[in-house]
Amino acid sequence: WVRYPYVRGALLKLWREARRRLGDPVAAWAEITGDPAKARAYKRARGKGGLVRADWDEVNELVAAAHVHTVKAYGPDRVAGFSPIPAMSMASYAAGSRFMSLIGGTLLSFYDWYADLPPASPQVFGDQTDVPEAADWWNAGYLVMWGSNIPVTRTPDAHFLAETRYNGTKVVAVSPDYADNVKFADEWLAPHPGTDGALAMAMGHVILREFLVDREVPYFWDYLSTYTDAPFLVTLRESGHGLVPDGFLTAADLGREEEHARFKTVLLDGATGETVVPGGSLGFRWGEAGRGRWNLDLEGVEPELSLLETAEEMAEVALPRFDEGATEGGSVMVRGVPVRRIGGRRVTTVFDLMLAQYGVSRPGLPGSWPASYEDADQPYTPAWQETITSVPAAQAARIAREFARNAERTGGRSMIAMGAGTNHWFHSDTIYRAFLALTTMTGCQGVNGGGWAHYVGQEKVRP
Repeated sequence: WVRYPYVRGALLKLWREARRRLGDPVAAWAEITGDPAKARAYKRARGKGGLVRADWDEVNELVAAAHVHTVKAYGPDRVAGFSPIPAMSMASYAAGSRFMSLIGGTLLSFYDWYADLPPASPQVFGDQTDVPEAADWWNAGYLVMWGSNIPVTRTPDAHFLAETRYNGTKVVAVSPDYADNVKFADEWLAPHPGTDGALAMAMGHVILREFLVDREVPYFWDYLSTYTDAPFLVTLRESGHGLVPDGFLTAADLGREEEHARFKTVLLDGATGETVVPGGSLGFRWGEAGRGRWNLDLEGVEPELSLLETAEEMAEVALPRFDEGATEGGSVMVRGVPVRRIGGRRVTTVFDLMLAQYGVSRPGLPGSWPASYEDADQPYTPAWQETITSVPAAQAARIAREFARNAERTGGRSMIAMGAGTNHWFHSDTIYRAFLALTTMTGCQGVNGGGWAHYVGQEKVRP
């Protein structure tokens, strides 16, 4: 525990004088912050040391007065705060979060405390990340350590990694250098630092080609149709490059007058061919009309994952390509997707667009496509990634194949454990989203022993 709190000397001097003269702590704080000269005086002292010892009664009164004045003058949502991670102190976490909630403040997360939230998680899931406990590694049938040096950053849990190998789990390490975790691995991939996204995209290319197009693995198709936005319809609009993907087709686009129609996405029922607005999208989260429908119950609907069999036309779409081009915007690649017209708009599915983005061709689709895995000029082939990462194309394709084959055989028990090695880069969300695509297209998210496991430090709660 902290015996004595410390306060910036310039602030404490102003506080004591105002508190003595005015007698009211809230009025004292209002005067200090409302007087430009006084506010500037203590703010300019920041970063220059000058901390002096105070006592707890005095500091608690100062902090309380600051809260009361802020709530009174600006509203409770102008008070923002966060608590330590529960793994550090569950009591501290509960006390801090309860306090902020009771006063109506803005409760931040413990990720704001140590700044290692993977931004891809809220981008993809709409929520912060959560990870399985380390004991769940035992349940994995295939485990990839990707940028997570487990023996060093999760030392107390590293024994689970050793034990899972006795369970028959294949362990792969992806690391530019021969780090400690490589010694735990059956196989080591060593991409150049920061090129992990290219490797993951090439693995996705192989999985989509072999397990979702050449072979339509039922488990993968059912998972994508039920638990992801892959079957939802996306509108296409004209641009300077031709057609480009726009926003989701929504109930509002179909002229449906219902609550939050702009936030209710649409798919096609493969059984009837009709458009359907299934529950579970954002529009059902709020409001009375969506009560009881914010869930993944399809109510008998069979989502149509691809429009290839029912398309009215095949159209080229322009997609961004960031590995070439003279400007930061990169260049454009043109790939084909199956299209239907619904509500006066051209639409295709997320899944069809994903196949186009990854360069997975299908019969009858126009555009420029890779000739084979050995085509190094077209993204995102194994040969293309080798020119960027140095990982041999054949090895990248084989690891992708093994990862997906294990997921098919075990019902999603393929796992990627990742951490600071891949998270602490500019635009690391692109790397992580490529990882999440791998675990999602193989039906691993939400499965014990499968999915992603984001680790940077010690996060497990031990009462």
